[in-house]
Amino acid sequence: MKFKKLGNSGLILSDLTLGTMLYGEESSRSTPPEIAKKQIDFYLDRGGNHIDTADVYANGRSEEILGQALLGKRHRTIIATKVRFPRGQGPNDSGLSRHHIIQEVHASLRRLSSDYIDIYYMHCWDPITPIEESLRAFDDLLTAGKVRYIGVSNFKAWQVMKAQGVSELNGYTKFVAGQYQYSLIKRDIEYEFKDLFESEGIGLLPWGPLGGGFLSGKYRSDQKPTDEGRIATTGEETEEAWKRRDTTQNWKILEEVQKIAQNREVSSAQIAIAWLRSQDWVSSVILGARTFEQLEDNMKSADINLTLKEQKDLNKASELPELYPYRMMDVYGQRFL
Repeated sequence: MKFKKLGNSGLILSDLTLGTMLYGEESSRSTPPEIAKKQIDFYLDRGGNHIDTADVYANGRSEEILGQALLGKRHRTIIATKVRFPRGQGPNDSGLSRHHIIQEVHASLRRLSSDYIDIYYMHCWDPITPIEESLRAFDDLLTAGKVRYIGVSNFKAWQVMKAQGVSELNGYTKFVAGQYQYSLIKRDIEYEFKDLFESEGIGLLPWGPLGGGFLSGKYRSDQKPTDEGRIATTGEETEEAWKRRDTTQNWKILEEVQKIAQNREVSSAQIAIAWLRSQDWVSSVILGARTFEQLEDNMKSADINLTLKEQKDLNKASELPELYPYRMMDVYGQRFL
């Protein structure tokens, strides 16, 4: 396992993170508590130190399972969780109001059996609450020692920059972590967020590194999935929906991934994760394995360092379409005369 600094902070993370979104879900796709504990022990024994969850994962059960599994081991881990989405039926049971943030941080701490959270994320933009209110609440949690670092997820680029500006103006602690969907088949955030994160000292932690399982290579272009995988069981509105994966370019990307995987005699998933690990602005890749076997396979990517040619071939296969003004800025933006 390799380690990297998180953004503009002194916090050191393993470059593979254990994701727990499927822990405790009431579906056939869930990871039951006994397998979750086995995954956690395996991950820690292999040198991992960062585990990610959220208050809405399995309606809080993910945090509970994690908290129980880490009894006596809390000191070995960096735990991240999140706040924003509904946690009840009341009008104040969601959002990034001071009321909801304070209410939920205490609930998360109880479920995690911990007196502090290492990284606390704003899980999505709140169009109702002034960002000043949200950031002040987060800063108070930092001052109180209940939270140690803060992060952002699913904000637009201008929203992240506005938050950083408000924090700068008021002397609040800034975001040092960002969680966004990012993979060989979903590179959209490179248009804005790569420069933004590098400029603002925010480390990227990609979720969905396999595109909902697409990059594992288990799907075929001539057969719509019918198994219990994420792509087969999620609705049309989700990020992992089949209509968003079944594209000509995505199959070409997968073909390149499989070619490299075959040459190295490793799995396609390991190559897809290794590509993310090779990106300088990525601090740690979140692994969302449902089964122990999937996690075991994904963790082997820690030993794969892609060659420059392999990176170039994957970059070319997954190249983003030209958009204005990004192409123009690439061509002319560095010219001073």
